[in-house]
Amino acid sequence: YKLSVAPEMDIMEYCRKEWRGNTPVAKRMRKGYEAVAQKFASIRRVRGDNYCALRATLFQALSQATQLPSWLQSEDFTMLSENLLSKYDWIKQWQLKQKLGRKMGEISEEIKEYLILLRKKWKNISEIKGPIEKQQACDKLFKNEEEEYSLYEALKFLMLSTAIELYNDDKNGRRVPVFSWLLFARDTSSNPCQLMHNHLNHIGHSGGLEQVEMFLLAYALQYTIQVYRLYKYSTDEFITLYPNDPEEDWPVVTLITEDDRHYNIPVRMCQETML
Repeated sequence: YKLSVAPEMDIMEYCRKEWRGNTPVAKRMRKGYEAVAQKFASIRRVRGDNYCALRATLFQALSQATQLPSWLQSEDFTMLSENLLSKYDWIKQWQLKQKLGRKMGEISEEIKEYLILLRKKWKNISEIKGPIEKQQACDKLFKNEEEEYSLYEALKFLMLSTAIELYNDDKNGRRVPVFSWLLFARDTSSNPCQLMHNHLNHIGHSGGLEQVEMFLLAYALQYTIQVYRLYKYSTDEFITLYPNDPEEDWPVVTLITEDDRHYNIPVRMCQETML
């Protein structure tokens, strides 16, 4: 098996290898990496298929998980696919990982399996006390393609469920975060059904996550995703938070991107930062 998240490497060594030239872009990237290196010692490369934003976020969340998030504990969690399919017939067109001979009615069962797997893995990893053992458990999970891709299906379904909730809240006059308006202001996703057809169904197949979908992922997981956007070095967008006004009690995961398309993960916070 290929490891989806490569072993760690010194962050500045990685930068020197990747950005040798003297172009303005290379100089900016090096400055960006130097800034990240003030906080983190190492980087782990994330496999670059169209799941990389989901992969980097989930890997970071699991490797620092110490408890099961409350939304994963709720009774309704594993019933999510049945509940939503009973209300929205169009979800039958959800594009699952390619499996031969699947019948239409099995979609809710299959998503349910993925959701149960997500809860189980999160629970098991969060109960591991030692940091080295926890890291080994994460590495092992991200070497198992069958399980790993099933977890991304669960995350995508959670994003759909969150989008439906936000859309309905807005229609019923409740307050919704600004990104929710932006999400549904796109011609290609003016409602959750279009969002599913034109965006979520393509994640992992023909496209990754767009900026506004990073907000949706953060909301679905109830995590703040902090991203060092290296090409934005020396602007206010160098460190971007999804969402920009995070809830106080949401845990934070940190990612690095050079272009808003591919994400890697910084690891090993430098001692001074932790104090």
